[in-house]
Amino acid sequence: MAYTTGAPLSTFANQQRLPRLPVPALEDTVGRYLKSVRPLLSAAEYSQTERAASTFTKDSELGPILQQRLLQVDAEAPHSWLEDIWLKKAYLEWRDPSYINVNWFALLADNPDFPLATDAVKGRPTPVQIGRAARLITHMLEMNEALNREELPADVQRDGPLCMNQYKWQFGTTRIPKPGCDVLVNQYPSTARHILVMYRNQTVEVPVYNSNGQRANISQITSQLALATERADKLLAGQALPSVANLTAGHRDDWTRARAILEQDSGNRESLAKVDSSLFGVCLDVDVDPQDSLSAERCIQVFNHSDAGANRWFDKSIQLVIMNSGRLGVNCEHTPVDALTTGRLLMEVGERERGPVKDTKPCADLGEPAPIQWNVSPEAVQIIDKVRKDAGVLAGNLRIVLGQMEGYGAQWIKTLGVSPDAYFQVALQAAYYRHYGQPAPTYESSSLRKFLHGRTETIRSCTEESLAFSKAFGDRDMSVAKKLAYFQQAIATHVELSKAAAAGKGVDRHLLGLRAQIQSSGEAERAWLFQDQAYVKSMSFALSTSNVTPGERFRGGFAPVILDGYGINYAMDKSDLKFSVSEWLSSPMTDAPAFRQTLNKTLEDLYEAGEYAKNHQ
Repeated sequence: MAYTTGAPLSTFANQQRLPRLPVPALEDTVGRYLKSVRPLLSAAEYSQTERAASTFTKDSELGPILQQRLLQVDAEAPHSWLEDIWLKKAYLEWRDPSYINVNWFALLADNPDFPLATDAVKGRPTPVQIGRAARLITHMLEMNEALNREELPADVQRDGPLCMNQYKWQFGTTRIPKPGCDVLVNQYPSTARHILVMYRNQTVEVPVYNSNGQRANISQITSQLALATERADKLLAGQALPSVANLTAGHRDDWTRARAILEQDSGNRESLAKVDSSLFGVCLDVDVDPQDSLSAERCIQVFNHSDAGANRWFDKSIQLVIMNSGRLGVNCEHTPVDALTTGRLLMEVGERERGPVKDTKPCADLGEPAPIQWNVSPEAVQIIDKVRKDAGVLAGNLRIVLGQMEGYGAQWIKTLGVSPDAYFQVALQAAYYRHYGQPAPTYESSSLRKFLHGRTETIRSCTEESLAFSKAFGDRDMSVAKKLAYFQQAIATHVELSKAAAAGKGVDRHLLGLRAQIQSSGEAERAWLFQDQAYVKSMSFALSTSNVTPGERFRGGFAPVILDGYGINYAMDKSDLKFSVSEWLSSPMTDAPAFRQTLNKTLEDLYEAGEYAKNHQ
């Protein structure tokens, strides 16, 4: 995680100091690629891949041509050669639902100042829910104002400053469905004067500033939320209304078609503009069994996909979700901002909501909340019904379980002289090998924010060294000392790969940039590296992982990226390790509870080996 030292710098003070993301040499990336696929292939398969790579990089072949085109993209791009390619190829051109597949979620810590409601009843808001939401909204608005004034301190790491551009996309940002490729709408500075409240599947525009830009105080926001729920209840009295918000959980082409139908009506165009421009979303969940809030695993299901996408506008960059018990989560659209960047903002909000707060003066002439009106045609209703059905199937296919190692954490891991992140990644490789008897193509997210407009790179955590350790760790005839020697080699390799990825010397982003330069089907057939089976195999990430340390107040997750894979989100605090494991139930290969057990056992065994080594030095 990023941290700030010394006197606070204005938010974007370091932007001019940041280097551009370099385009690596073709030969260097291909060399790293070959090393990354080696543990996944047989000797014969690897020889074939070496030949494909060698042919691809010859001067007379396509590789150097694609490299030159990418260098031209770099010369013309205002900030980064990767920026537009990543947005389009990783997100905006994706046509399956963003719901579950793209959006990420998190369960945030309870606030002792707002004890969970014990008298919550399904279908009704509670004072705890409204009160905590008002406090959170206030602090979110404070963060937006600090960003607008460029007073949010710039993120800095030991080795230098980090790019702050993603913060411009935190507020007032919405993904809009379009044919073939979606778009992002955003305003910075974010000066909208309202937020979007979701309540009982209805959209409500809630003013939080008056016409002069003066912010409502906490008491006023509390009243605004209570009035918003009352008016939505009145709107729904005696009738069931179709929810346009449900469409955001659908296939992007379904949502594109439905939005085009809605936009034929001028009133709907105004309503969509209110949603799109809102600073962020606040989802007041009441149609959930209050008993669900007692279970962390059930809570994350609610925060991830709710009831088949109910009571969410999944295209908003940030949605706070407050259950009527007072429990808090978030659901965030991943396209414009990476989770750790939003996480920093949410952690600051979490810090601010604790303890006493002195309310500000009320603002005058604050507009009243109003349900957003929709004119929904029969054709649009049919699409809504289809989306609800599809979303229910998708949600029903996802299982997420939580795991925790309470016996030790990052503090103990550091006594071994190793990186906690590398420790977990190597342990994960050993657990997968123990469970399946084979290595797993693995994706670990690494930040590129030390570069201008940087996003992420992939650390390919499955290495020859981690595979050697995984085999050795299960060898009952091998001494602990020798196993730990393999372990240290695997750790060293992972640390080296992590540093390379953060320095822009990974594999996947450069290869993506090259693929994006292919201009015809004929060229695609000549792109031998991408035609080779190893490329597809190495990109089929059976383990998709992300480190969101610290995890004391933030427990997140995401869906697997392939049918037969797992999504692993983890955080390492001083005295424990927390993780989530997601799977698709339709896969015949995965079993999240069983894999959680194997991972826990592997972490326990690795602890015992480490303790043995320390006691026999």
